[in-house]
Order: sequence, then C-alpha cells, then structure tokens
Amino acid sequence: MTRIRMFATDLDGTLLRSDRTISTRTAQAMENARLAGIEVVWATARARHSVHMLASSCGFRGKAVCANGAVILDLADGTPEIVDTVSIEMSLAATAMEQVRTLVPGVVFANVGPTQFYAEPEYAALCEFADHHRHLHEMVLADTLPLDVEPMVKIVARHAQVPSADLYRTAVAAGIEGVELTHSGAPYMEMAAAGVSKASALAQLCAIDGIDASEVAAAGDAFNDVAMLTWAGTALAPANARAEVIELADRILPTNDEDGVASYLEELVAGSWFSC
Repeated sequence: MTRIRMFATDLDGTLLRSDRTISTRTAQAMENARLAGIEVVWATARARHSVHMLASSCGFRGKAVCANGAVILDLADGTPEIVDTVSIEMSLAATAMEQVRTLVPGVVFANVGPTQFYAEPEYAALCEFADHHRHLHEMVLADTLPLDVEPMVKIVARHAQVPSADLYRTAVAAGIEGVELTHSGAPYMEMAAAGVSKASALAQLCAIDGIDASEVAAAGDAFNDVAMLTWAGTALAPANARAEVIELADRILPTNDEDGVASYLEELVAGSWFSC
C-alpha cells in the first residue's frame, strides 16, 4: 500500500455540499489530516476571491490550485497570496475565441485575470451570482475582448441556448487550437493556456515538496478533474460524479452531501496515511 502525502480535492460537487458550504465534519477532517502530516490542497475552477471566501468560512490554511491550474494560491496566513500564474497569450486567446464564435454563432465570452473579471455585456447578462461569485458591478464590461490589461488565466464561454457541456464537446471535437479546453459542470465552457490543468499545477507543487504522484490521492467529479485523477496515484470520485469520472476512479466515495471526502480523510488519518 502507498503512503499518501498529499490529498488534492475539487470543491464544487466534491468537497462542498450541494448548498456550496463546507461542513463542520469536513473542515475538521482536513485539519486533522494536516496535523497528521498530509498536505491538503484544494484544486478548483474557482477564482482567487471565491477560494478566499471559502477558506475563511472553514479555517483552511493550505494551498489552492485555482482557475483549473492557472493560478496557485497559498492561504497559510489566511490571505490568498498568489504563488504562480500561467496566462494565455493574447494572440492565442483572440484566435481561440474567434474559432469558437465561428463554430457556434452566438457564443459570448468573459476573460478571467488573477484579480479581475472582464466580460462582454451579453455574457454578464446571462450570469447569476453563483456562476462566478461576482455581482454585475464587480465585473469589468467590455464590448471587445480580449483586453490587454492584466494576465489572462482563463477564458469562459457560454451560449444562451446551447448547454455548456454540449458547447464543450463541440469545441473539443473541432480541435480549438492554442488553449486547453475543459468543463467543470458550470453553465460555461472554460479555456486555459495549452497544457494547463489541475494536474500540471499539482505536479509543480509536488516537485517543490519532493512528493511523487504515486503519493497523491485526488478527488473530483467533473471533466476538469480528469487530468488530475489520471495523474494521481489514487483517484477518488464521489458517488454523485459524472459517469465518465466514476469510470476513472479507483474508489467511489459517498456523495458530497454525505461528506464523502471527510470519510476518506478520516480513514487516511486512522490508517497512518495509507491509500485504499
């Protein structure tokens, strides 16, 4: 059996309950794992400000991989310090966006920076707060994107009639160039710099700490978790995960509403950090 030195977990649909909260049990399980010497890392499509709010709600003080691997945060002192970012080149972003517009007319976009959110007015009009955890006044609206204002870590695309999962599948099938396509289950498709994923960011953290991929357990529920689950030595999925993700898992955990991640961490700590 392999000793687990790092546990990486997706947030929405995996660590978080359906009401988007972290239960007291889960918060305690993460802290107990940390005290036992297991590095707990959050791996999410969410942005810096949203991760900060969640960390503050439960006392999390570890590292977080955000924007599907394009941003790494350190929350050791309670503030979301940006450790590293990987941005999309403006020319590649413009080309990819134009390819998607041609492929599916009517698609609208927003560009995500490390600290700001730039959206076409038509994109912002489709948003609810829960989509990006931003109110309309917290977005910078622009008729023409991309804007060369700050590094762009992620492009998000959506359509008023086409479901985001269908938009993602269509773009993947067409072979959109210069970016990494993914989908987190949100009402939009996401694009990062080519080669960027939760797995690439976790590999970077492991290289710093001398941790082998075989010593990592990872949990996730959506398409944007596939690279991470394939890379990690132990792949976990809550029972509520997409069928394609469940097929990849070494073990199926109880659902997110049943604190499946907490149950696994409790077992790890009780079993001296060994995987299933």
